[in-house]
Amino acid sequence: MDQIIPLISEVGFPIVVTLYLLYRIEAKLDLVVQSIQNLPDRMKG
Repeated sequence: MDQIIPLISEVGFPIVVTLYLLYRIEAKLDLVVQSIQNLPDRMKG
C-alpha cells in the first residue's frame, strides 16, 4: 500500500486504475487458458 500512493502522484489516477484492472484480468485469463488446455482431456472421459 505504501508503494501505491507515490505511484498515483507520479503517473495519475487513471493509469493506476488501468494497471490494477489489467493485473486482475491477467489472473482470470490464466484460468481461462488452463481450462481450454484441459478441455480435450475432459472430452475424452
